[in-house]
Amino acid sequence: MATSAPAASADASIAAPGGVDGRSGYCEATRTFRSLRPPPAHPALLDAATGEAVSFPAFRSQVRALAGALGSRLGLQRGDVAFVIAPARLDVPVLYFALLSFGAVVSPANPALTAAEVARLVALSGASVAFAMPSTATKLPAGLPTVLLDSDQFRSLLRSKGRGEGLAPETVAVRQSETAAIQYSSGTTGQVKAAALSHRNFIAMAAGSHALAPKPRHGCDRMLLGAPMFHSLGFYFALKAVALGQTTVLVTDAVARRGVKGVVEAAERWAVTEMTASPPVVMAVAKEPYVLEALERVVCGGAPLPTTAAERFRRRFPNVDLCMRYGSNEAGGISLMIGREECSRIGSAGRVSENVEVKIVEHVTGKPLLVGQKGELLVRGPAVMTGYVGDDEANASTFDSEGWLKTGDLCNIDQDEFLFVVDRLKELIKYKGYQVPPAELELVLQTLPEVVDAAVMPYPHEEAGQIPIALVVRQPGSKVTEAQIMEFVAKRVAPYKKIRKVLFVDSIPKSPAGKILRRQLANYGQFSAVSKL
Repeated sequence: MATSAPAASADASIAAPGGVDGRSGYCEATRTFRSLRPPPAHPALLDAATGEAVSFPAFRSQVRALAGALGSRLGLQRGDVAFVIAPARLDVPVLYFALLSFGAVVSPANPALTAAEVARLVALSGASVAFAMPSTATKLPAGLPTVLLDSDQFRSLLRSKGRGEGLAPETVAVRQSETAAIQYSSGTTGQVKAAALSHRNFIAMAAGSHALAPKPRHGCDRMLLGAPMFHSLGFYFALKAVALGQTTVLVTDAVARRGVKGVVEAAERWAVTEMTASPPVVMAVAKEPYVLEALERVVCGGAPLPTTAAERFRRRFPNVDLCMRYGSNEAGGISLMIGREECSRIGSAGRVSENVEVKIVEHVTGKPLLVGQKGELLVRGPAVMTGYVGDDEANASTFDSEGWLKTGDLCNIDQDEFLFVVDRLKELIKYKGYQVPPAELELVLQTLPEVVDAAVMPYPHEEAGQIPIALVVRQPGSKVTEAQIMEFVAKRVAPYKKIRKVLFVDSIPKSPAGKILRRQLANYGQFSAVSKL
């Protein structure tokens, strides 16, 4: 399946696929012109642990073969939803592109989710097939057709012969308006939402990246993809890298298990020019004695990066652009930093991205605000999702009558067009880039017989950004301990959602309607000792 990437041959410029004129690139069957330029000589994909590589020609061949076989042998059709729950592997980007090529919908999910959480996502997305590893397949609902990525079955699909196996992907005309992916977000009520993103959304983002991408100073452009490919940032960067001809160096499990040290050593070993990183990784990189001579930019997203950490990184790596990105599943990339001048604006989320309109409004009235004034950020543009799947109520509350998407974030824009994210109107806790809905954890806590009431709030943490802590009202006479409560929750949620600290209180502040007054919860959080991450 994967080989070392060969150098481009001398005859590459005159080679052409079957049915395509070798001089003009014209294809009679589809009445389109093809590029006859040779593919990049560097690999499309590279396993950071093993060095196993997939060349661009091999990548294209595998995508075409898999796309045809998925239709002819598995019966997948355009519009079908494929649920993908697997760690980073060389064949995951191949699977993504194969599904997208004939109009199927990619629905990636976090392998760390519990079986109950997975079942909710499968039902929400309407998935008709799943792709998994043995470790994650056990979490899937019974009866859902499942293909294991490390099985002989999947390997045989990659070796299929295009037209001989089914409809070749280039004969399928996929409209830009069709759904390409479903990515999951958590709302303030704790209800999971499925954001539908179209092919146009990803084309718009990739076009912007292409227009703004700097040329690498050290030759081959290699990107270390540290963000998980089920995450909106990792998913997009996996697509973008292929579109821009970059080599994607995948942080596979063998590297990830070694933590930040493994990631940084991979960046150094493979001389990457770009890497995606969460704030904890950025902070750790600044402390390690690595040279990283080829590194030119670090794209940081998923959670705010503390100002002190950004300053420390820039002192450690003065020639590396630390690029903050701000966005969401629903809106795509909203703002980013480009170049040394913008990247030096510490505390900012950058300037508004290409093809994006934003405005700041008063949260209650919707009145537009002026430069420097704080209000809710609204976004409009070609990268904004088409809507939440099967949730008309959420769509009605998220979009206004003019198509503006309400982000739920409190922001302001200064005189130099830099965006600052001041606070979150939404109540999600950002733990190491993951979104943790407090209401979901509160429901779990309230199933414990010894608990009368509970609330979950974020607590600032330098490495993780925020950690979830619980305020718990115990039953009279109950002796339940902090450790017992934390263990109870940990068994029922994904690891990143675990409660990290419990504070016992007499009551939870609530409005007359029974809604938790979350701003008042901060008054309870005045303690310094927190449990380990």
